[in-house]
Amino acid sequence: MSKQYLQTHTLASTQPAADIFSLAPTPTHLFVGSGSSSIKIYSTKGQVIHADTAADEHPYPLAQTLEKVHPLGAHHVCSSQDGKVAASAGFGGELKIWEISEDGTSWSARGDVVPQDKKKAGESWAIALSEDGKYLAAATHDGRINVYDTTTTASAADDKTATQRIAQYETKGSFGLSVDLSSNGAMTASGHQNGSIYIFNNSTQRLAHSLTGLLKPVRAVRFSPACKFLAAAGDARIIALYDTLSGEQVANFSGHASWVMSLDWNWSGEFLLCGGYDGKAKIWSVERKECVATQTESEKCLWSVRWLPKSASMRNETFVTAGAGGTLAFYREASGT
Repeated sequence: MSKQYLQTHTLASTQPAADIFSLAPTPTHLFVGSGSSSIKIYSTKGQVIHADTAADEHPYPLAQTLEKVHPLGAHHVCSSQDGKVAASAGFGGELKIWEISEDGTSWSARGDVVPQDKKKAGESWAIALSEDGKYLAAATHDGRINVYDTTTTASAADDKTATQRIAQYETKGSFGLSVDLSSNGAMTASGHQNGSIYIFNNSTQRLAHSLTGLLKPVRAVRFSPACKFLAAAGDARIIALYDTLSGEQVANFSGHASWVMSLDWNWSGEFLLCGGYDGKAKIWSVERKECVATQTESEKCLWSVRWLPKSASMRNETFVTAGAGGTLAFYREASGT
């Protein structure tokens, strides 16, 4: 059984147009990291199906712009599942932590993550936050995975105090292209330039599994909501699904004609969203192990695809895509599919 998703809105996020490299949704906002020096934050609270007013015609208004926080642009942004903390990594090596105000309307800087050796270049590529935003995992240029305590970040006025690193996972030295933290806090996963995939046990701080199956760069790794599976994808043009307990590969999803750049699970873990270098977004049914929807509105690379968190007011699931050209495209599930 196939599903149908309708493109409801498009937004030109960056002026002049720059690639959007990363998206990070919260229950109320959407962080957008791009080649621009500023991070844009959109409101996602106006989830309407039929526009009855002028305001309803723009359900994702720009809520805030964090001006000139990454001089060379931001290649990754991420957010905590509780929606209270976000992080951004810039091409200049800076790694910043953001927190939402008590009234939930605006974001401000908590501080910068300062590596213990004070060298920023190459220390932070892919990033991921824990469910409560207390811990941040960052993959490095030489394959290490650093896990930091975000409550110990340095203020802008004091960038000499190193952020507390609570763990460092060593791999075989290949560039860390992707990283994720499981929602239960038990595991860290990383994907690398040489095709390696690792799962680490956060309690013992030891390697739990070295996973096989992808021999080319792994550009995305993502734990399922229940932490039962890890999805991984990249230049091999397939999505590999692993059992996190046994480390066994349990499924392969093939169908992309080019590199898979981004992955995201829906809230229930039933569906897996992926975005490709060829501009196609696909949705896979995990149970049926088949593609149930393909969006082909764009021929430009999709650097990032994300489901928007499902709320009580949202009747249909919604996802957003972004990439080359600097445009955000929002899709919602058609009623009855």
